[in-house]
Amino acid sequence: MIRFLKALILLPVAILVVLLAVANRAPVTLSLDPFSQEAPEFSAQVPLFAVIFAAVMVGVVIGGMASWLAQGKNRKARRRYRREAHQLRYETERLRSQNAPEALPATLPAARSQGI
Repeated sequence: MIRFLKALILLPVAILVVLLAVANRAPVTLSLDPFSQEAPEFSAQVPLFAVIFAAVMVGVVIGGMASWLAQGKNRKARRRYRREAHQLRYETERLRSQNAPEALPATLPAARSQGI
């Protein structure tokens, strides 16, 4: 069922990506020199879809890094709580073993029957 839902969502997205790439094949000049428009120092002729895909990928990476940095407090707290839980579990086991009855007698006294 999940496989079907993935296909239901990803197939239209894949079709849109292919259509975008096919419709935007024309080369554009990508220039990284903001001062000289006539003769830029570094420029390249690349298809427009490559520029669009690169911009989307850079945006995803920057967004992922921002999200990861924003969640730093939560990760730190989770590590602290995990450490505390391990320490408390260890202490609980130590106290249980310390207070455990030494050994039960080999024979237990017979229980008296009580009339109710």
